[in-house]
Amino acid sequence: MTQADKNFIDTCKEILEHGYSSEGTGVRTKWQDGSEANYISIVGVSNKYDLSKEFPMITLRNNTKTVIRAIDEILWIWQKKSNNINELNSHIWDQWADENGTIGKAYGYQLGKKYEFKTKEGIKKMDQVDYVLYLLNNDPASRRIMTNLFNHEELKDMRLEPCAFGTQWLVKEGKLHLILNQRSQDMLSANGWNTMQYAALTHMFAQCAGLEVGTLTHNIGDCHIYDRHIPLVKQLIEAKAMDVTPKLKINNPTKNFYEFKIEDFEVEGYEYNPDINLGKIPVAI
Repeated sequence: MTQADKNFIDTCKEILEHGYSSEGTGVRTKWQDGSEANYISIVGVSNKYDLSKEFPMITLRNNTKTVIRAIDEILWIWQKKSNNINELNSHIWDQWADENGTIGKAYGYQLGKKYEFKTKEGIKKMDQVDYVLYLLNNDPASRRIMTNLFNHEELKDMRLEPCAFGTQWLVKEGKLHLILNQRSQDMLSANGWNTMQYAALTHMFAQCAGLEVGTLTHNIGDCHIYDRHIPLVKQLIEAKAMDVTPKLKINNPTKNFYEFKIEDFEVEGYEYNPDINLGKIPVAI
């Protein structure tokens, strides 16, 4: 069993046993048939992964293709700094795109905005991604290496407010640690997705800064399971996990973050339970 398996199982059991119901609260989310997408949730979850030991992949079901799509999305947001779905290989954002194919001033748009930052050489104008990379290479002892996508001034211009909205990067004894803050988490559809993509981003940033990978701490505000996902989640937490240790391999020695390509990534030592096939998972929008 991987740490990702354990965290997923423990969190889902806590939700199923002690979660709050959203019924009667006027939820925003709907199923494709128009009915309310209600859920049960818990408040304030923190899951930690030691990336130096394993890449956080759930083995309870097949994530072989999912991990590549997840990394592709993180490159779309953090490297391309894009809000245009036509520059993304998957179709996960199609339902939120406007007539121009954008998701408004969300995610990559926010990371691409330039600000004036204090540096040891004086004030420099750069975006949030470049500022993180600058500090990791020039001031790694800083406790202020942070990003924020939840720009209140421009929330009205976003097709969907950011779920994973904030990061803090900390360097300790030559290892890069990431704290990821997320306001809301759909456990079945997105939990493994978010942990894999931000773990991969940690590997990329560590390589660019000449560091080893440390831990990923994933903090979630509202952690939930949708009503139509409950039978699928129960099937997963009762499934047999694999005794493996997945490792992420980056087949590109570059220290330039903007040179990574999706074909540079592969996962070694991963196996999944072949008996579990959940079929097409319904998505609440």
